[in-house]
Amino acid sequence: MGKNKLARWAEMNTFNNVIQPVDGDLFNRDHPLKGNWKKEIFRNENDITIELGCGRGEYTLGLAQRHPERNFIGIDIKGARLWRGAKTAHENKIPNAAFLRTRIEFINSFFAQDEIEMIWLTFPDPHPGKRNSNKRLTCPWFLNKYRYFLKDSGIINLKTDNTELYNYTKSLAERNGLEIVSSSTDLHSEFVGDEILSILTHYEEIYIKDGLKINYLSFRLPKNKIIE
Repeated sequence: MGKNKLARWAEMNTFNNVIQPVDGDLFNRDHPLKGNWKKEIFRNENDITIELGCGRGEYTLGLAQRHPERNFIGIDIKGARLWRGAKTAHENKIPNAAFLRTRIEFINSFFAQDEIEMIWLTFPDPHPGKRNSNKRLTCPWFLNKYRYFLKDSGIINLKTDNTELYNYTKSLAERNGLEIVSSSTDLHSEFVGDEILSILTHYEEIYIKDGLKINYLSFRLPKNKIIE
């Protein structure tokens, strides 16, 4: 592992807005913050939105700055990338932005029932091909995990340049009778001026410069429906 990565991980341990548990400590057990994010981290009772696979945290930071009345948590396993967003939030004293370094597979160890209001998936790994579809963050296995900690009929937002992932997720939502709130295969042409959807991640800026269109899907996830 490079010295740069080790240095960044060490620096993140000094930030009060970053949680870095050891994966082995989460096997079949809950993290102490489960159910306690508002009290222990944010010191308020505002709703919480999470971004899964947040990368450098541009979206988490953008959302937090635009909505100081809400709390936001960026989640990613890549510590060296997570460092950038965490450092920016720390230096700029953005109190409603926090970061969690963990694998998404362990997500239910961190959040209690109904603790989260909304989920953002910004350019997650599309895992192309049918054989890899069960690894996607919008596959039934993950969606059924989210049902536990997401408030009833909470919204999941997906932004992706990958048409296969967009079509797969939209088809899955339709087959399961989930309410689709919004859908677009050319986000930045159809939602010009939207303050939330216009937030750009590092990779999104690259995709747009390369002439790629951005897909967007927003749908509700009810608690009483097992996703198949």
